[in-house]
Amino acid sequence: MSETLLFHPAADALYGFPGARRLATTDTPWQRIEVWDTPQLGCLFTLDGRPMTSAGDEFIYHECMTHPAALTHAAPRAALVLGGGDGGAARQLLRHPGIGRIVVAELDPDVVRLTGDYLPEVRGGAFDDARVELVIGDAAAFVASTQERFDLVVFDLTPPDSPAAGLYTPAFYATLKRAMTADALISLHLGSPFHHPERVEALLTGLRRAFAVVRPLAAYVPLYGSLWLMAIASDTLDPGCVDPARLEARMAERQLEGLRYYDVKLHATLLEVPFTARDKLGEFLQL
Repeated sequence: MSETLLFHPAADALYGFPGARRLATTDTPWQRIEVWDTPQLGCLFTLDGRPMTSAGDEFIYHECMTHPAALTHAAPRAALVLGGGDGGAARQLLRHPGIGRIVVAELDPDVVRLTGDYLPEVRGGAFDDARVELVIGDAAAFVASTQERFDLVVFDLTPPDSPAAGLYTPAFYATLKRAMTADALISLHLGSPFHHPERVEALLTGLRRAFAVVRPLAAYVPLYGSLWLMAIASDTLDPGCVDPARLEARMAERQLEGLRYYDVKLHATLLEVPFTARDKLGEFLQL
């Protein structure tokens, strides 16, 4: 039986996908996971009613969350994904042949199980690749205990008002820096500038207190029903200052082909947050 799958990104906003069918529901110790099949975006899953990943458009944000940062780095060797149990971020990072080690630190094993069952195309064979280690458990505990150093860190997490709340704090950023190389970069979701301006402001403020360089980027994500802001942060590298010819050379060296959204021509555009968002958050975006 089909129904309209509705999302409430804010108290005064509503959007949805007619004709959806619920395929699975699981309550875990941390959250409710639901899997839906939709005519518009194929299979998707939600956590506590929030849209997370769809088969139809996951490439937009997974490519934006990985390739701009990875290409800003001259030679990334190791990457850490916080969350990311659907495997999409790991799949994209594996496209960079120099990355020989990827750790995916996912809290909830049922996210891994259900996305593997219903959205296998999102991860591809990422979790079967010898370069990828899937660590189930508290990502903060992993970061605090690891002796490894990572060149890239992807926050593929639920928002701050969720079980991931502790990973958006000054204390965690300080701990994370001890697990990062000197020229490492992080990337993370910020949210919608229209529906989550306070969240975006708070995240950007926290990032700027912790990192020397913070670059917002923007892309429209159909599943999220809005323009969606992300950010890249680092103490040494700036994705906005990489020459396009250098980006082209790195893409060629890494044989980074077949992407569906990101390319070098889009790189600068992603970092130019549209004027509509600047009107809403101009002083916080600092553009």
